[in-house]
Amino acid sequence: MNAKKYVAEAIGTFWLTFAGCGSAVIAAAFPQVGIGLVGVSLAFGLSVVTMAYAIGHISGCHLNPAVTVGLAAGGRFPTGQILPYVIAQVVGAVVAAALLYVIASGAAGFDVAKGFASNGYGEHSPGQYSLLACLLMEIVMTMMFLFIIMGATHGSAPAGFAPLAIGLALVLIHLVSIPVTNTSVNPARSTGPALFVGGWAISQLWLFWVAPLIGGVLGGIIYRWLSETQDAAVVGDRQPV
Repeated sequence: MNAKKYVAEAIGTFWLTFAGCGSAVIAAAFPQVGIGLVGVSLAFGLSVVTMAYAIGHISGCHLNPAVTVGLAAGGRFPTGQILPYVIAQVVGAVVAAALLYVIASGAAGFDVAKGFASNGYGEHSPGQYSLLACLLMEIVMTMMFLFIIMGATHGSAPAGFAPLAIGLALVLIHLVSIPVTNTSVNPARSTGPALFVGGWAISQLWLFWVAPLIGGVLGGIIYRWLSETQDAAVVGDRQPV
């Protein structure tokens, strides 16, 4: 039943956004026991691993519009299901950001203007990276993320290990790109926090839709071309994404 798939995607994207962005907002710089860049990277990766095992058999566990579009480009997902999946993912991310805002604002000195785990470029990039640098980083990272997802969920890949490969890939992506864009590679994850930050986060949100979607399509198409048995696995039927 498709409704169950959409609910699963909403719950999964809620978890990714709440746990991943929550680690950045609440725990990254907490006095004396802050988890830092490495901890935030692990939090995002672990959110995907845990949800892949939990809902991969229900929805495929995309949790990301760029993944959904990229899998469709790679011939692994029906195009007619893209829109409802994306809507469910964005709803999950916005609900997560709302709950995180309520919790985080309960601390003295909370200031949403500090970023609230939003993604940005230029003066709003953690390392003050240019628009072009951020655009290229998001495209390349999302492209490689889709390439790994396509390979890990291929019918000839070792069964049962896809969630680990995909989760570890997301950890690596964050380790490299947090200083550049605060790491998106996921338009839904970017949209949730941006709605609460407003202003600059909303005005720069376009990049964190355009670049991941381009990267996702490129990754899906490249792997589809590279794979000799491109139709060996259909996401959601055997292994989670």
